[in-house]
Amino acid sequence: MSNLRKIRLERKLSVMKLSEISGVPRRTIQDLEGGNDGRVSTMIKLADALRVTLDELCREAGG
Repeated sequence: MSNLRKIRLERKLSVMKLSEISGVPRRTIQDLEGGNDGRVSTMIKLADALRVTLDELCREAGG
């Protein structure tokens, strides 16, 4: 989930703050940023909190 970290940092959010606003556990966000796949429901929560589309959050560059 390389885009997750990039977008989070662009918005100047800590993992803890993103966890608070999305309702997604901090550990889950860390796992996703480390490359693990996430559930669609989790990714929707994160996309909504970051105000991006699922496509922006999940799709790899060039694909």
